[in-house]
Order: sequence, then C-alpha cells, then structure tokens
Amino acid sequence: MDRLAAMEMFICVVETGSFTAASRRLNLGQPAVSKTIAQLEERLGVRLLIRSTRGLTPTEAGEEYYQRAKRAMDDINEAESAARGSGSGLTGRLRICAPVTFARLHILPQLGPFLARNPELNVDVVLDDRHVDLISEGIDVALRLGDLRDSSLIARRLATCRLLILGTPDYFARAGEPRIPEDLSAHQAVVYTQRGGGGSKWVFRRQEEERIVNGRGRVRVSAAEGIRTLVLAGLGLAMASEWMFAPELAAGQVVPVLNDWHLPTMDLWGVFPTGRMASAKARAFVAYLAEVVPGGASSLADPNYSRAE
Repeated sequence: MDRLAAMEMFICVVETGSFTAASRRLNLGQPAVSKTIAQLEERLGVRLLIRSTRGLTPTEAGEEYYQRAKRAMDDINEAESAARGSGSGLTGRLRICAPVTFARLHILPQLGPFLARNPELNVDVVLDDRHVDLISEGIDVALRLGDLRDSSLIARRLATCRLLILGTPDYFARAGEPRIPEDLSAHQAVVYTQRGGGGSKWVFRRQEEERIVNGRGRVRVSAAEGIRTLVLAGLGLAMASEWMFAPELAAGQVVPVLNDWHLPTMDLWGVFPTGRMASAKARAFVAYLAEVVPGGASSLADPNYSRAE
C-alpha cells in the first residue's frame, strides 16, 4: 500500500463524507477507494470511519489521524511548491481562529484582497472568544488579544492599540462624566470577564502617578459582542480596546473619558501550534494582517517568531 496515497485518499473521504464522492474527486473507482481505506485501517489496527445517517464520519482515532495527515499533506504541498519556485501564490487550506468581534470588525473585511492575491488558497475561519487547543482543532494560526500567559506558545506580535474608558454620550449625559479615576466608583461598569479582556481591575497612569480602580457594575459579560451591545444600549461604561468599538468611536456613538490618564495597551498576537514550524500560509497571513490591522505599523510588528514571555 502506498502510504502517501492512502493518506491523501483518507483525507478526501473525510472531507467529502463518502467513498463515492471521494472516488469522483480522485477520479478513481469506488471499490479502489474502499479497499485502500480498509487496508489503511488494517495496517494501523484501528477503525477510522463509521457509517451514520449522514454518511461516513471519522471515529475519534480517525479524526486525530485526519488532522495530522492533513497537516502533513499541507507541508508536502508547500515543499513541492517551494522546490518548483512557484510564484502563483499560496495553495491548499489555511485554518485560522480568532475572537468573534475582532474578526468581524477587522479580519473578515480584509480577507478579500488576501484571497485575491492567492486564488488557489481556501480559508477556514473558526470564530471563538475562548483560547482553543490549536493542535486538536487543527488550527494553523490563532489570533489572540492581550497578554500571552503560556510561555510555550510560538507567537508574533502583530499590532497594538489603546484601552479606553468609554460609553455613549447619552449615558454620560445621565450619569455625569468622570473627571478622575476614583469617580468611576459612582458609575455602572460593564465588565469583560474573558481572558485578555481587562477584567475589573483597572490601572491608570499619568506621568509618575498610578491609581487602581475596581470597575463595579451589575453586569459581567464573557464575550465582546455582549460588551458592545450593553454599552451601546446605554447600560454603563466599559474599559475596552479601540479595536472593539472602532466604528462607533469614529462615528461619535461612543466617547472616551479620562483622556489625560493612560491604561495599559493591548497587543494582537499571531499564535502558532507548538512543536512544528509555522506554515508558509500562516506566516504570509500574519504578515498581511500586520499591514492592514489598525495599529499594525511595521515599527510594532516584530518580524521574528519566538516563545511568548
């Protein structure tokens, strides 16, 4: 059995969901595909596929084999492309993961030019505010905001923006505008509880002066979309990044306060699976984002890939 051909065939079966569809894509007879998969299962000593009402679906072992085989085939395709000196752009599939709101505002609108530049490339976008496991989810590159606490991650800093205290003009007309950080104790805060979102401990600095305030409010939210909805509805103020409210800041629908005080900045990182080299597709994508994301000037984008500190 040709192991590489069997691996490629198995990938096709999983992606199409049936032996028949896979045989059409591969231009092979259906019995040949079925026989090869049976031989692969026999050689590995484990069942890779099960039949269901939806067709063929991978077992747990089959899903793990698929994810690793897919990455191996991507690496092989990239190696062949590099050897040929191909100048026609990237090929294959790129799987990225990004926070929902950040991706909606700053990533998805920028995909068009990147795809036009690489017409043979397909992109899977996984939208999730959680920090998913890159290996088990088959992610080529994840976009993460804030501090990276896992020192084993391989990452590249892509952009930086400010954190602001902001709310709607109507909210501040009703509740009054805070003049010093301590005034926030009289305000309703919408607190972002997601990791990297800032939490309820807000550290303000002005020259050599530092003041720490605990944001207090009746609502705590684990997703940026919830923060946006509540702030825009006038239920309170929030500490949020410029990225989160970029359209509304530009339109004056929300306004920043305490502008003579400074909060910590927020970084955007491109994070890669540990234990293997970042693919050419992933490297090209994060390099592109460093150019198009607000705050991603070349002076901020570290061109080196290193472990997070």
